[in-house]
Amino acid sequence: MNDADAAPPTNGRARSLLRSVVPDLSPWRSSRDFRLLWVSGCVTSFGSFLTYVAVPLQIKELTDSSFAVGLVGAFELVPLIVFGLWGGALADALDRRRLVLFAEAGLGLLSVLLLVNALLPTPVLWPVYLVAALVAAADGLQRPALDALTPRIVRHDQLAAAFALNSLYRNVGSVAGPALAGVVVTFAGVQTAYALDVVTFGASLLLLARIRAVPPPTGAEQPSVKAVLTGIRYAWSRKDLLGTYAIDLCAMLFAFPVAVFPFLAAELHADWALGPMYSASAVGALLVSVTSGWTSRIHRHGRLLLAAALGWGVAIALAGLSGSVWLVLLCLALAGGADQISGVARSTLWNQSIPDELRGRMAGVELLSYSVGPQLGQVRAGGMAGMVGVRASVWVGGVACVVGVLALATALPRLLSYDDRTDPNAAAVRAEHERAAAEREAAAGREAAEREAADAS
Repeated sequence: MNDADAAPPTNGRARSLLRSVVPDLSPWRSSRDFRLLWVSGCVTSFGSFLTYVAVPLQIKELTDSSFAVGLVGAFELVPLIVFGLWGGALADALDRRRLVLFAEAGLGLLSVLLLVNALLPTPVLWPVYLVAALVAAADGLQRPALDALTPRIVRHDQLAAAFALNSLYRNVGSVAGPALAGVVVTFAGVQTAYALDVVTFGASLLLLARIRAVPPPTGAEQPSVKAVLTGIRYAWSRKDLLGTYAIDLCAMLFAFPVAVFPFLAAELHADWALGPMYSASAVGALLVSVTSGWTSRIHRHGRLLLAAALGWGVAIALAGLSGSVWLVLLCLALAGGADQISGVARSTLWNQSIPDELRGRMAGVELLSYSVGPQLGQVRAGGMAGMVGVRASVWVGGVACVVGVLALATALPRLLSYDDRTDPNAAAVRAEHERAAAEREAAAGREAAEREAADAS
């Protein structure tokens, strides 16, 4: 056999290996609206991460208190719960695109308020807390509609790939945003960070306005307390879904030490490391995102979620135990990679198995699981740091996360048995997507035939 004969199999294996790690771009190629939504997310995510870093830094400058920084989570908690659940009901009853636009405009105005306060000769603390609460309310209204929008504009078999692509821009923003924020805040102040955020919201609105309308499903239930309760009962009836919510809530409650990063950097005598601390987990998540091709071939998403949540807790515990800033950054990067894998598992299971008429309300419940946890986690980390020290607050939280996740996995075996190839809920949603796609193709065929007939006449 000569070299030419051997080359094709080798090249084929190389291409197969490349496809297994390179992100799947099929949602980007097949859906114009997904491209617009993706680019909009890139723009607004970058600006939002600037504010994400600027707010705790500003509070630290005003108070020099870890408790005051952690208190942001307490102010965000109630609005997030109330408006997250209500936003889910709205997303099932209204045009999801319009709801996303409305909330995006509100978030932009709130960034303007932060900018105005920062420009005062003596910035005031209470408006920062007030804006944080209002941002949580607006995010609660927007996020369910945003999450429920993707399954309507992306094919069912491309949902895992769509989540990986969305995670890619979020992780790039998480890396570049905090890194840039550190430079901007140091040399130009928090005012410039807030101003850049306002600009990104304006650009995002222009992109979102070009997405086609996404009306509610036929016979959608009108938003009401009853509708919200219907969604909650459905979530409770699905123990596999319940497991995803519970495990993520546990991981974030016990092992989300972001509020104490400014104090951890100071304790390690590495003030320069504050920006990298915020970015480190995103670096790990980004590495997973850019090698995410393998996620499209995973079927046992419950087991994947369990492994990722345990990895997150172990990495956070090691970060708290380490006395070297470089080891801390490495552990945070490992935690970020684990969190990204957890996100892929959770999002894919949700999107594959929840019917469209309940998708908004389930997105509201999901919002609580992955947003309330971090808010409470900030309060826990900040309050515990004041009692037992910053590093102890971090490593004890990581250990508690591991213990809690193992207990939940034992109590909810349905999560570990989930397989999208055999799960009846996933099969029903897949069939509905195929039916809707067939109807769209038939309608397009009829329109083409009508145009041809009109041209012929």
